[in-house]
Amino acid sequence: MAAATVVGLVAALCLSAGAPPPTSAAAIATTHFTLRWQHSIEKTAWEEDYVIAGAWLLLSGARIHGSGAGMEPPPDAVLQDGVWHYHIADPWRRSLVLARSEFVRDYELCVDQSCQPLSHWIPVAAGTTKLQACKAAPTLMSPAQSR
Repeated sequence: MAAATVVGLVAALCLSAGAPPPTSAAAIATTHFTLRWQHSIEKTAWEEDYVIAGAWLLLSGARIHGSGAGMEPPPDAVLQDGVWHYHIADPWRRSLVLARSEFVRDYELCVDQSCQPLSHWIPVAAGTTKLQACKAAPTLMSPAQSR
């Protein structure tokens, strides 16, 4: 049997929660993701698409499925099939800090068109959760996988 080879670091999204040092953490190897959530009062869906660009998160697009309760879309938003699509003037972020509560639906994180509640990686009880670009730890691949 051939030996496994170590593969270099890859772009990833790092999640952490809890007082430093974090009590919960995870890394997801990806170059892009969508963050989805539901407004706690209006029950309206929001979605933001991000690209991992080095140490930054680039907000490449966003959507609001309706409006109301102080959640009006930006003036340049375009309404398509009942959904507001928009881009923001300063789309670059070092991190996203998400307040979470057991009393509202959790955020959803979509990677490679598969969506999971954020609690799949970090429990809601861990508290405020930080998302930031990072590099995933090296992984082992068999020689067949590295070809």
